[in-house]
Amino acid sequence: MRIIRSPRTVAAAVTGLVLLSGCGGSGGAGTAADGGTGRPEHSASPEADPTRIPGVGDRLQQRIPGDSRQVVAVYGRGRDAADARVVLYTRKDGAWDRTRSWTGHNGKRGWTADHREGDKRSPVGVFTLSDAGGVLPDPGAKLPYTRSDAFAAPRTWDRSHWHDFDYVIAIDYNRVEGTPPNDPNRPQGQSKGGYIWLHLDHGSGTSGCVSLPKSGMEYLLRTLDPRLNPVVVMGDKARLAA
Repeated sequence: MRIIRSPRTVAAAVTGLVLLSGCGGSGGAGTAADGGTGRPEHSASPEADPTRIPGVGDRLQQRIPGDSRQVVAVYGRGRDAADARVVLYTRKDGAWDRTRSWTGHNGKRGWTADHREGDKRSPVGVFTLSDAGGVLPDPGAKLPYTRSDAFAAPRTWDRSHWHDFDYVIAIDYNRVEGTPPNDPNRPQGQSKGGYIWLHLDHGSGTSGCVSLPKSGMEYLLRTLDPRLNPVVVMGDKARLAA
């Protein structure tokens, strides 16, 4: 059953301000993204262990919940790079199937294991995915979805960024699960940053979020299921593999 939440007044009041130092923000160079094929992809490597997420070492692999059957893996090109590949894996009969893949972006300054407010880097780690929302109406999301104009990017940003938050999925970093993605509460404090989301790609790096094409966001919203305990494992390739 989908849950449609009413926008919270406090979230609407602060979203435009906090986004300036959170997920959004214009500027920054990057390589334009292609949209990916959106077609199913399957790993053909005979050496790969089908019970593990490819390219993820023991440290992060062990943090993936045992009952999770959906993993969004974000493979950053490099520690200081903004380009990434976003892959959805689905576990079937104990094996991880590479289901979909898209080209995307992460923080314009790359990745960090100690994310701080305004550092323009995406946090490395494993995080649950529990809430969604955006400017546009619910496209059929399985996650609880909050539609609100409060998600709209400030019109002082470059026009290319105006639709970044048409759809968002909250990455559960320094936030309260079970609240709209733009809820302002930060349990670890303001200095640890927040509003780390999956959202629409604008062709270059973000202020800390992970972006992918609109078609990819629509697919994830319609596919990620709270009953399957979806999580994201994300970072630059070197630290993912460590």
